[in-house]
Amino acid sequence: MEITEKAPAKLNLYLDTPFQHSNGDFEWEMVMTTVDLADYIHIETLPDYDQIIVQTDSGFLPCDHRNLTYQAAKKIKQHFSINVGLKISIQKNIPVAAGMGGGSADAAAVLRALNKLWKLGLSPQKLANFGLSLDSDVPFCVYSEPALVTGKGEIITPLNELPAMWFIIAKPPASVSTPFILKQVDHQKLHHQNIEQLVTGIKSQDFKQITANMSNVLEPITAKRYPEISKIKNKMLQFGTSAALMSGTGPTVYGVCEKYSRASRVYNSLRGFCEEVYLVKPVSLKDKKDASKNDLV
Repeated sequence: MEITEKAPAKLNLYLDTPFQHSNGDFEWEMVMTTVDLADYIHIETLPDYDQIIVQTDSGFLPCDHRNLTYQAAKKIKQHFSINVGLKISIQKNIPVAAGMGGGSADAAAVLRALNKLWKLGLSPQKLANFGLSLDSDVPFCVYSEPALVTGKGEIITPLNELPAMWFIIAKPPASVSTPFILKQVDHQKLHHQNIEQLVTGIKSQDFKQITANMSNVLEPITAKRYPEISKIKNKMLQFGTSAALMSGTGPTVYGVCEKYSRASRVYNSLRGFCEEVYLVKPVSLKDKKDASKNDLV
């Protein structure tokens, strides 16, 4: 049997951390969306029940137990005592170590795919609970639709679809270590904005209210170490985006435009300053036809 699952990248429209738990975990307040830049995960079953093979077309990813797709597959196999081997092939399109949740998206795609392949009947919330132990972004990536994300990343509250908008995404050459950036966080010095204004803007489909209330408390921390983040952000605003923000712990920066014509102009202008630039729109896996290409043999 085999199945192919789409794994869309995520962008943070809002990222805040109110405090840190006693065990070191961060409490999060985030609003995220997925965009139409995606990896594709192809899974085939193998006769050797103990085998999990991971292969990828990217030279930057580990293909052993360190890969989150390996960990996701092993967790499901062990929990349900499924004696079937797996070959996981990752077609990589999302930049690595970019703040766009590529590894988490891939792991979430494995959870969704195996849920379908083996007819486990798990709800998105159950899959999200499996995913939380892998990475705090995996629960959101299981849903892959606009959502408010709270707690340690496991509380997912789906929101309305976003209004018409386009994202111009630019990834500088730097690769950022999330653990390193989180170690720099001093919760007493963070500047918190009101997440409710953004949530209300999404619910009312108000493009201006959304772009006026986007925020990432980690951006000043990462940008201090990687000044190219601020340079790209300023270029985006100069070229005409309605807003620009770093995603996750960076270094990816994205700009937002309401009209495709303006977004296209910004995209073309940015390509002179940054090698990796993408022009995409929001996407939601609630559209089942877009979510996967089942090929059960």
